[in-house]
Amino acid sequence: MYAQIKKDIAADYYKNKYSNDGQRFVAWYLRNIYNLDEIQSKECITDGAGDKQIDAVFIDHETATVHIIQGKFYENSVDSEAVREVLASWAQIKDLAELQNGANEKLCSKIPEISDSLSNDDYDLVFELILPSTLTPPAMHDFELYKNQIMESEVLPAELILVDGDILKARYEETLNKTRPYINHRFNLETGKYLKVDLAGTQAVITALPLKECISIPHIKDGILFRKNVRQSLGSSNKVNKQIARTIKKDRKDFFFLHNGITAICSKLDLKENVLTVEELNVVNGCQSLSTIYNSSESIRNTSDGYVLFRFYEIADSSKWDLISRSTNSQSAVKARDLRSNDPAVLSIKKAFEQRYSDGYFVTKRGEEQTLNKAKYNEKHVANLTDLGKNLMAWHSQRPTMSYSETAIFDKYFSQLFKKDYAPENVMALQILYQKVLECWNPSNPLSLNESLLAMKAYAPRHHLYTMSAFFCEINKMPEAVPNPAKVLKQLKENNFLDQLVEMSGACFNMAFENAYAEAKDANKVFSQQNWIKAKGCLKNIRDAIRAQINTFKFTPDGKMILEQMKKALSLSPENFESRWSAD
Repeated sequence: MYAQIKKDIAADYYKNKYSNDGQRFVAWYLRNIYNLDEIQSKECITDGAGDKQIDAVFIDHETATVHIIQGKFYENSVDSEAVREVLASWAQIKDLAELQNGANEKLCSKIPEISDSLSNDDYDLVFELILPSTLTPPAMHDFELYKNQIMESEVLPAELILVDGDILKARYEETLNKTRPYINHRFNLETGKYLKVDLAGTQAVITALPLKECISIPHIKDGILFRKNVRQSLGSSNKVNKQIARTIKKDRKDFFFLHNGITAICSKLDLKENVLTVEELNVVNGCQSLSTIYNSSESIRNTSDGYVLFRFYEIADSSKWDLISRSTNSQSAVKARDLRSNDPAVLSIKKAFEQRYSDGYFVTKRGEEQTLNKAKYNEKHVANLTDLGKNLMAWHSQRPTMSYSETAIFDKYFSQLFKKDYAPENVMALQILYQKVLECWNPSNPLSLNESLLAMKAYAPRHHLYTMSAFFCEINKMPEAVPNPAKVLKQLKENNFLDQLVEMSGACFNMAFENAYAEAKDANKVFSQQNWIKAKGCLKNIRDAIRAQINTFKFTPDGKMILEQMKKALSLSPENFESRWSAD
């Protein structure tokens, strides 16, 4: 991998954006393994003077994981110094206040977000040591020692992961979808503990597989076995995986009854005399379980009292692999949002929406959208519950600062946001307005937004949506009210002003961000982008930027003309406004 990466990072992008090969290597990893774009990757890099042995910080809010990354771009084996640096970074994360005192500006700006994430029990902490070569034997010994120490810490438990040349290559090829997992394996089944069936022409074997049989399955460690899984291992510090490991050690006899089981697909299976032979094996549901079983190998290697339910399906159609993977994984991790999918208010909104848009569909359950018959529905008239909740928070509650939090939306503030009589036209209008905003949030950056804003795509676009509503409030002198979304969209379309308002709102949002950054710098304070975007103070900054923009238009001939166009396009009567839905 060293030669491949060396060639890749010689490209102009890496040479122009990063000062050394170490930084370029970490950026390459973020882009090629985690699929971050150029802007997001650069925002994660903290390497340089004062980096405190932390080369990058990547917080993945989808998997609720904080990744602390240390990279060593050497062609030859790496010694224990690299492992000690990772241990040092873990020790410093334990005291974030002290870390912030001596860290560089990039790392300082990440610390508040690290703190916020780690204060949430749902987030896991993972330290990654990445290198295109290998560790020396003594370094590998130290790594295993420190790995256990960090994982079992009562103060700050975390997962320590080594991504060496072999694993890096496997992940790279999997990310690029270059390889199909040609994993062939033989399983020794026990008499009376399996069943072979033919279901609609598909061969299946269902068995209670001994746990010790699982640890011999190839390619668990490098993740190739889970190519068709929706996610890779979340590590031993993940709370679900901790419970699995605890069951293996303490309640192994009951493991079969306490576990949902593992689903595997293969292109061919053959069962003869208790030996199951499979070709092109891939686990589509059970990555966390198998990874944890593998990591607990010494506890089960010589035992015979632990079993796990295993389902093997013989399927040659690769498109069906994806469907099975999506379907089996959509059943895990029930969240507040899932529990609300059958709430009377949600069902009422769904019914009204689908009656109003007969060719449309309102998605209320996770995973449902992927299984829709696209030929049956108009894609433009397909809305979903999650986006609606986030849009309602940004628009009607005027709190885009909380739109990122599904827990807040579907738990704490659900009754304030979801109303049975909410008009389907408003559901559609919010979706159209937000999609129009999203068109501008891409690496080509058509609005010339600050790169730090672009890197916060998980938060920032709904601030942009909020800014559009705030323009209507300011123009109509209704600062404490909220405009009706359907009326807003109708007015903008009739006056051919939608694109222009999106552009102006983006410019004001960007101005608010840069003004806040400049103020912090002038006061010699650390500016945390993530803290700013989540704080109500940013809403005042946005309103101030809108007022400044409007006032600027008053003093130039061209500006006066734009202002008159804006007033015409954004004018609404008072009955088209309502009070803000309180959410804090």
